[in-house]
Amino acid sequence: MNRESFEHVIKAAAALVDDELVVLGSQAVLAHHRHPPAAILTSMELDLYPRNHPDRADEIDAGLGDGSRFHATYGYYAHGVGPETVTAPAGWEDRLVRLELPAIRRRDGGVIAWCLSMDDLVLAKLAAGRTHDVEFAYEAIKAGLADAEHLELGVDLMPPGHKDDVGDRLAGILSRLGRA
Repeated sequence: MNRESFEHVIKAAAALVDDELVVLGSQAVLAHHRHPPAAILTSMELDLYPRNHPDRADEIDAGLGDGSRFHATYGYYAHGVGPETVTAPAGWEDRLVRLELPAIRRRDGGVIAWCLSMDDLVLAKLAAGRTHDVEFAYEAIKAGLADAEHLELGVDLMPPGHKDDVGDRLAGILSRLGRA
């Protein structure tokens, strides 16, 4: 995914559900950096949900999701999720970064997306713990997209049961980068 496709999915989803959106997945990086390293742009899906009506995420899946006409046409898609999908540090909702985009139809005004902060995104990826998530975190830290000191502080804000694993994975990455 690139910034253009990222914006396209957000605009299409906003038009579909007539709501602001919350972007949770790895491609939220595109809200912060127009040209992040290619190694972290491998996903063709954008995880998001309607901010005021999260229960309508299934409408996003139906209209813009995996296997939809949208997906077949453009090669990327939206994945409707819910706020419970992310395992992030306490208070992540208060650190969402506002992104305003023009609507698909000019008369509709603007589209608002709220995206995970880079530090919260990296910590959420470390909490997920899958190989590709840990590699995402590694590449983001290596490229300087997330701050190691903020990440270390954020480990203490992770939900119970995740602090040790996230802390260990972060320490492993920092060690690989020679920053331990």
